[in-house]
Amino acid sequence: MPWQEFEIVLQKDGCKFDRQKGDHRIWKKAGLKRPIVVPMCELPISIIQSNLRTLGLSRDGYFEYLNKK
Repeated sequence: MPWQEFEIVLQKDGCKFDRQKGDHRIWKKAGLKRPIVVPMCELPISIIQSNLRTLGLSRDGYFEYLNKK
């Protein structure tokens, strides 16, 4: 998945872009124990899954955000 598409999911879940360091974009959301880190590359499933766990977002919730226009 392209990183830009994943960031749309983050925005829909209420995350706010915080900063960028090199090719990593950092997102924050109130109540999270750690920030969401998104590398600016084609995202492997492992990075998506890790970030979804951090968000507490289910697979179904993720696909719901993807399908919303």
